[in-house]
Amino acid sequence: QVQLVESGGGLVQAGGSLRLSCAASGSIASINAMGWYRQAPGKQRDFVATITSGGATNYADSVKGRFTISRDNAKNTVYLLMNSLKPEDTAVYYCAAMLARWYWGQGTQVTVSS
Repeated sequence: QVQLVESGGGLVQAGGSLRLSCAASGSIASINAMGWYRQAPGKQRDFVATITSGGATNYADSVKGRFTISRDNAKNTVYLLMNSLKPEDTAVYYCAAMLARWYWGQGTQVTVSS
């Protein structure tokens, strides 16, 4: 099993930046990939970005060029740097880890004001 703890959410004005962190503990060696998803009020949970154990990244079209996912293996931490934030980026952001199944963090709120 893996435990995930997110941090770094908050309130920011449109055009601003935030960096989310996700610290993983537990069966770290079994993690195949980690990622970020988000869920806005009344909407389904959507893919944002993933990074594999080999460092390959993938992004949703809506965040390409603005968000960057990275990982620090020494700290067992994954980051999501979010630049040029828009009001439509407002959501609860969830960290996820893929082992035999997906594991989820508790989520962190990101609010972008116009």
